[in-house]
Amino acid sequence: MPANLTFDALIDAVARGEIDTVAVCIVDMQGRLMGKRFEANFFVNGGHDETHCCNYLLATDMEMVTVPGYKASSWAAGYGDYVMKPDLATLRRIPWMPGTAMVMCDVLDHHTHQPVPHAPRSILKAQVARAKAMGFDAMMATELEFFLFEESFSALFDSGYKTLTPMARHNVDYSIFGTSADERVMRAVRNGLYGAGIPIECSKGEADAGQEEVNARYSDALDTADMHVIIKTGVKEIAQAAGASVTFMAKYDHRRAGSSSHVHQSLWQDGRPAFQDAADSHGMSAVMKHYMAGQLAHAAEITYFLAPFVNSYKRFVVGMFAPTKAVWSLDNRTAGFRVCGAGTKAVRVECRIGGADLNPYLACAALLAAGLDGIEQKMELEPEARGDIYQAGAVREIPKTLGEAAAALRESRMLRAAFGSEVVDHYCHAAEWEIAEQNRVVTDWEVARGFDRA
Repeated sequence: MPANLTFDALIDAVARGEIDTVAVCIVDMQGRLMGKRFEANFFVNGGHDETHCCNYLLATDMEMVTVPGYKASSWAAGYGDYVMKPDLATLRRIPWMPGTAMVMCDVLDHHTHQPVPHAPRSILKAQVARAKAMGFDAMMATELEFFLFEESFSALFDSGYKTLTPMARHNVDYSIFGTSADERVMRAVRNGLYGAGIPIECSKGEADAGQEEVNARYSDALDTADMHVIIKTGVKEIAQAAGASVTFMAKYDHRRAGSSSHVHQSLWQDGRPAFQDAADSHGMSAVMKHYMAGQLAHAAEITYFLAPFVNSYKRFVVGMFAPTKAVWSLDNRTAGFRVCGAGTKAVRVECRIGGADLNPYLACAALLAAGLDGIEQKMELEPEARGDIYQAGAVREIPKTLGEAAAALRESRMLRAAFGSEVVDHYCHAAEWEIAEQNRVVTDWEVARGFDRA
């Protein structure tokens, strides 16, 4: 679905005084919106052509630390500029921010004006183009889960995150009454996002106290990733305006369920679903089988892009609806890859490995790269796994730690061919820095466990 504001309509809205601010945004390595807020008259009178940002925005960690060791950006290279090139097809109103529109940007090299290879949007666009060259349109959808808390972001920060009070006091999964108390936030989320041109389908309570899920309609892969990051930012901003807060951490409490971001995928060809074959017992075409076979074959290599932080791996717990095995199954929520819509034109593969902390551009690009490799190599799909896959024996497992996932990423010939070695090395460095930071920091768990017993 295209965004809901043309450039001509923006000019008119600015002239009428309806819009006075344009948020001009790129996506960083962590999947967050970064950029500038432009005075709207300046934007429409020339600012829309391009602007600039420091190139450290694609070389920092979650805390905005200038991480040493990156080849693309460093103190030695002077931390120069990137070009932020607005994609005017993504212009949209932001109803929850008065007088505001926003636009997504591509990140270009300051000197050559070529796409920066390791920019998340560049990586996904390259894989979308690869699929297109093979005759396919990549269609995707992401589901987003998060926890909603009564306290504000600032109050929780000041308390050291010691006073977390979920809005729901117990599991309200699918409960209409149980989630009615959350409607002061969730109604504003649904209506605000829809007003921003994001086709929200629904929201619901999820599998633990205070957990919510919001779903948007499927679209092409790039639009899906754009919508995903806007949904996350919108949810945070709407909650903040209500004096509440949310977290998209994969696992904020070891006693609670984790928050996922399942990725639904299909390929279309000439306006028709390329994954459908009515003659097949499950309605799955040879293209779909090859695609899934590629994702299974490369599951360990792509896991970093589905679970990019140390915390991400604490979500993979038996019996809490996060998968532990990278196998496929029909409509089975214990599998890493679930076939949905079997026997219909909506047949698709749902990857259940990703957490709510993933960067959607990187996740969708990695999944697409693996699937396309399966098609190119005509990989044979292994037999379906059945039953309680948590208890399955010698089957392919999802990496258990960020270190395992980073090692698999570093050795991935497929991703080096698809993304380029410098891109893979860039994200391997990000993973290694995350691990080093975790190893350096003394945790509350260590203190509680060892203070008077060590």
